[in-house]
Amino acid sequence: MKIEYLGHSCFKLNDELVIDPYKDGSVPGLQPLRTSAVKVICSHEHLDHNGRECVEIVPGECGLNIREVASFHDDAHGALRGPNTIFVITSQDGEKLVHLGDLGHFPNEGQLEAILDADYLLIPVGGYYTIDAEMAMKICESCRPKKIIPMHYRTEKSGYPEIETVDEFLKLAETKGMADKVMMM
Repeated sequence: MKIEYLGHSCFKLNDELVIDPYKDGSVPGLQPLRTSAVKVICSHEHLDHNGRECVEIVPGECGLNIREVASFHDDAHGALRGPNTIFVITSQDGEKLVHLGDLGHFPNEGQLEAILDADYLLIPVGGYYTIDAEMAMKICESCRPKKIIPMHYRTEKSGYPEIETVDEFLKLAETKGMADKVMMM
């Protein structure tokens, strides 16, 4: 599976699917998003994840199987920030990619079962609006992905000032013996 990181929590898969495009100006420091795909999906309706108009839809078939798993953007069953959708995406050759969106809680049994043993787990690690580095690592330990791709964190050039950098997550990955699974994009 070809995975291209476009910033924040936005990814493009196999040049045909865009996940969580951000609207222009919604994430400090990120350049306006301009890309194309056959299909676009959004984990929730916040400005930094629902910039559908920034993706030009081109003709074609999306060759990826997309399963939606309901979850929450917070640990109060959505009372603070609303719902979130986890996307479980399977390629035609059987590779499984899980995009957790803005997950804000530890997955329940059914959610955890859906995300088990992913080839790629795209997981928020910045905290404040989502799970933090420590919770992200607990989820990684529980669902055993082959590769982990951190997202939704602050960098030197972009991101919300209240969210953390990826550094704490990387330290935890090193401590837990999982650093070889982490893919920085």
